[in-house]
Amino acid sequence: MSSKKRKRREAITTFVMEQGVVTVGALADRFNVSMQTIRRDADALCEGDVLHRVHGRIELSEEFLNTPFDQRAGTNLLGKRAVGEAAAHLIPNGSTVFISIGSTPLSVAKALRRRKRLTIITNNLSAAMALSEEVSNRILVPGGEVRLPDRDILGDDVLDYFGRFRADYSIFGVAGIAEDGTLLEFHMSEVRVRKKIRENSKKSMLVVDASKFGRQAPTLGGNIADVDTIIIDRRPNECFAQLLDENENKLLVAEGDIR
Repeated sequence: MSSKKRKRREAITTFVMEQGVVTVGALADRFNVSMQTIRRDADALCEGDVLHRVHGRIELSEEFLNTPFDQRAGTNLLGKRAVGEAAAHLIPNGSTVFISIGSTPLSVAKALRRRKRLTIITNNLSAAMALSEEVSNRILVPGGEVRLPDRDILGDDVLDYFGRFRADYSIFGVAGIAEDGTLLEFHMSEVRVRKKIRENSKKSMLVVDASKFGRQAPTLGGNIADVDTIIIDRRPNECFAQLLDENENKLLVAEGDIR
């Protein structure tokens, strides 16, 4: 396979993973090649489990699609609340905090409503609104297009925006965690933003409920070992016992420890 073809197919895979579904015509226009060329690319790319081709378009396989935000936010409320309270307990008044997208970081934002004089930098509009009730807070959000129904902002402009700041803490979740600790996401843009806020903060906090352990998502982005503090609601199944033992010094199991 030529280098040009390989790079085009890698770019097609990344684009479909970020969009969820893309037509063959749109891909032909984007990469300035014929639709027949894209169909041949699709035949090769859809031999695996991640992508499949349906009626003139390429889609991300159902098992790799993300659950709608409101549905995620409404599941395991007690566990996410416990994680949120445990994270908020570690963040004092007057801190500067990055908060990433997702329902569990939103739970942290809700728990932080008792704090004062926070500087919040976030692309999670629900988190920004939750913290706007405390008038001593300063809340900074990037410009760009709001992704619905998740009510967040993604893209290169967001990455540049986060790159202008330094924070005491970064709060983020992930779509899934593999048995070797690899962090998984649905979109490469989410990986890039998470990496940026982790690098630009003094203390990074991964906040997840146990359902994320073993959950599939197509995009790789770092490892649990890269994070300073890991806050979970409860321990997942035994497949992850060794992983958690290896990271015991940075692990906080929050359920039942709500303050």
